[in-house]
Amino acid sequence: MSRRKKSPLRELTACEQQMLGQLSRSHSAPAVQVTRAKILLLVAEGADYQDAAQSVGRRSIEAVSTLVARFNQEGLQAVQPRHGGGQKKVYDKTAQERIRQEFSRTPLPETDGTATWSLSTLQKVLRQAPDGLPKVSTYTIWQVLREARNSPQQSRTWCETGTVQRKRKDGIVTVIDPDTEAKKS
Repeated sequence: MSRRKKSPLRELTACEQQMLGQLSRSHSAPAVQVTRAKILLLVAEGADYQDAAQSVGRRSIEAVSTLVARFNQEGLQAVQPRHGGGQKKVYDKTAQERIRQEFSRTPLPETDGTATWSLSTLQKVLRQAPDGLPKVSTYTIWQVLREARNSPQQSRTWCETGTVQRKRKDGIVTVIDPDTEAKKS
């Protein structure tokens, strides 16, 4: 005979029953969500925690107990995995939006020192801006741009082909490649 459960599973609503049923049969949902949905349905049908865990290939009844307690508090959100470890995200949505906003504007060679964004030039501009991010790394910028499906090297179409500005002792000089047209075709 098992011990009395501290927080037994509450009665499922019809909507929760339907959603868990769909999720438990899903082939495209993440496996952890499918497993959790199956466990919750088995417990709702009256199976004890150990049988529910074993039927989905798990051993830990503590994990089932924790899942049931979380489901009682959060509802269907309990099926979604939470942060699984590692460092917490330092930059919130507003900081990420600030990075995307800075990347989307065309850089000015006079103020930004470049005609095209690279990760290091974008980092320098973000760190020096008064409303910027003083400790942002190039890796963080790369991650934010990748999540937004952007890349600093994706498109360099705004650069004039064959014309380059070079720093010399006398100042900035425009160098023009005479074979530009031949190289384009």
